[in-house]
Amino acid sequence: MFLQGWLIFLLSPYLYEFQKSLISNNLSSGLNMCMSGSAASCEECLLIHPNCAWCSQQDFGRGWTSRCDFFTNLLKRGCENRFIEFPSSRTSILESRPLSSEGSGWTQYDVVQIMPQKISLSLRPGGQTWFGLQVRQVEDYPVDLYYLMDLSLSMKDDLDTIRNLGTKLAQEMGKLTSNFRLGFGSFVDKNMSPFSYTADKYQENPCNGYKLFPNCVPTFGFRHILSLTDKVDRFNEEVQKQMVSRNRDAPEGGFDAILQAAVCKEEIGWRKEAYHLLVFATDDVPHLALDGRLGGLVQPHDGRCHLNEKNEYSASTQMDYPSLALLGEKLAENNIFLIFAVTKRLYVIYKDFTALIPGTTVEILDQDSKNVIQLIITAYNNIRSKVELSVWDHPEDLSLSFTATCQDGQPLPGLRKCADLKIGDTVSFNVSVEARSCPPRGTDQSFTIKPVGFKDRLEVSVDYQCDCGCSRTAKSNSSICSSIGTYTCGTCRCEPGYLGARCECQEGDSGSMYLSACREAEGKQICSGRGECSCNQCLCYESEFGKIYGSFCECDDFSCARHKGILCSGHGECHCGECKCHAGYVGDNCNCSTETSTCVSDDGRMCSGRGSCVCGRCQCSEPGAFGDTCEKCPTCPDACGTKRECIECRLFNSGRLADNQTCQRLCKDEIITVETLSRSTLMYTQSIHNRQKNTQRKCSRGPDALMVLLAVVGSILLVGVVLLAVWKLAITIHDRREFARFQSARSRARYEMASNPLYKQPVTTHFVETDFNMFGKSYNGGVH
Repeated sequence: MFLQGWLIFLLSPYLYEFQKSLISNNLSSGLNMCMSGSAASCEECLLIHPNCAWCSQQDFGRGWTSRCDFFTNLLKRGCENRFIEFPSSRTSILESRPLSSEGSGWTQYDVVQIMPQKISLSLRPGGQTWFGLQVRQVEDYPVDLYYLMDLSLSMKDDLDTIRNLGTKLAQEMGKLTSNFRLGFGSFVDKNMSPFSYTADKYQENPCNGYKLFPNCVPTFGFRHILSLTDKVDRFNEEVQKQMVSRNRDAPEGGFDAILQAAVCKEEIGWRKEAYHLLVFATDDVPHLALDGRLGGLVQPHDGRCHLNEKNEYSASTQMDYPSLALLGEKLAENNIFLIFAVTKRLYVIYKDFTALIPGTTVEILDQDSKNVIQLIITAYNNIRSKVELSVWDHPEDLSLSFTATCQDGQPLPGLRKCADLKIGDTVSFNVSVEARSCPPRGTDQSFTIKPVGFKDRLEVSVDYQCDCGCSRTAKSNSSICSSIGTYTCGTCRCEPGYLGARCECQEGDSGSMYLSACREAEGKQICSGRGECSCNQCLCYESEFGKIYGSFCECDDFSCARHKGILCSGHGECHCGECKCHAGYVGDNCNCSTETSTCVSDDGRMCSGRGSCVCGRCQCSEPGAFGDTCEKCPTCPDACGTKRECIECRLFNSGRLADNQTCQRLCKDEIITVETLSRSTLMYTQSIHNRQKNTQRKCSRGPDALMVLLAVVGSILLVGVVLLAVWKLAITIHDRREFARFQSARSRARYEMASNPLYKQPVTTHFVETDFNMFGKSYNGGVH
């Protein structure tokens, strides 16, 4: 793979020339944008398209309208090769020292981890050129580790844990490198309100009155305690002396400390030829830029070192906290890998920071920092297992496109990083460069490509092919131009007020003999209705929308397709109604990105192997697959089926993934072999042939989909019926209780006649008149 990548790098300029020749031949049979552009000079011709050429031959072009055409067309039309201006983009290697294999020993000061080191690009606007580079993580490379610890009161138990960290850490790191140095620093927060206690009684002891821990040291921003040293006992001694402090609010001033540890190179002792690891241990969130305004600090951080004679941060109460952008810039500038060692509850917050600060990782720290050594070793191994390229001082008019070739040997367009590497592995990258325009003359352009965290870099200088060689022989007041123009590259550049191929006409001259030459075809408008015909030439109108140009004013730079109202999506140039996309974009309106890094899933596969990457987004083709990288798929083969190929290549070195180290890249799960397996999960067969044991294991057949579906539906129906029955029973019991309560109330409201003590039975008296004889006497009586 190394040899293959290096051959591609060496041959890329020649492959480019060959490909450009093919493109030129293909374009010559289609739309001729060179002639439609109506270039009036050689320089204008070169800007139209990288396949356009200019003929400077004096007697060329009689009966033709343009000297600007494809190279092959100019030859066919009689232009001699020596008069054709056709510059091309190319790459030149200026320095290429071979990659090193080890980082320590007598070669440590001359270690090379990137090749080549210097190249020069000669670019024609719109044209592309390629170059390759190789990166290797060398073995036994020196390591500088600076331990930056939060010494606020809540970290007291962590301080007790790391008092002997130096010796143990040096022992573990000694297994990875023979050249290790360790340093120490601490931080709390700005000693001002509202971040810390500022009353007089708290100046010497911020813990004054705090019953749980009554004594602590005054609050400080950042304090550099021990410069990087290989004497790890010094680390233990300095840590033994430390005491915690106390601040008022929950967030800490850790970002102040990170910046000082990064930019104070001499004080910290960072070595140029070493990996720089900055371990940031805390149990709370940090203050960010603009938080300082709460305390009246309006001056932004200047990104400089401010350590005084006591090795303390002297500008803590003078400048605001640094921003994430400034922090990332200074860490990258000084090749520092930042490791966030934070408690579990803060993991998500600091994980978001890593997306904004390149070269940063986050690991979970136990509450008392017991796992800090394993955390550092794990973070270091993760850092060494990947290579990611970064671009510095990228010129705005250059477009870069990367293709990574990692350990499996497969090119990955749009990617600029490789992961899952072993120390000593070599990876290669192909970089496509396109110049979109020409900078002002005399401008020197350059940029740098470097792996994140490496001191090694590739320096690229850029030269632009924007001028024609024939322009150097221009003749003013030439007789060819009627002595009123400059003859250059086969054409006349007339003085103001004169027109014509030989400056033979004055502006304002018109006539039928000139009008016919201003029509694109018989019956069409003069100058396409967008210009005036003067002396056999179209003078195009000005437009508020853009430029109108062409021999017959038939072209403009504003009538191309748009995306969301933006011409050519902002990723291309409009040329005569057609979008010419920048490198990395395709489509009629240049809205389709060829970047594929967003389509790579966590396992390193494109769209999880279940779709294709289109315009930077995954289009899932596997039925049932969904997600940003098609990583979710409930109906896809079960886990046993998807791991089958990994088991084959890992245990038996066979199957589709056994070649080109693909197995190591894709199969990361731990495989445990046992002697006895459950019959319900695996079928195990063994046969012996020629005293060699051949073991075959295959996964059991998955459950029947129809049975699973029926079981699920039946379970849902059963649960529904049970819930309805419970609901009905509850309603019935509730209704009966309410009815009984009603009956009881009604009974209490009924009054019985005999039982009511306030009720008396009414008595009725009747008076009756009677006549009767009683004992011979007559009476009149009544009833009273």
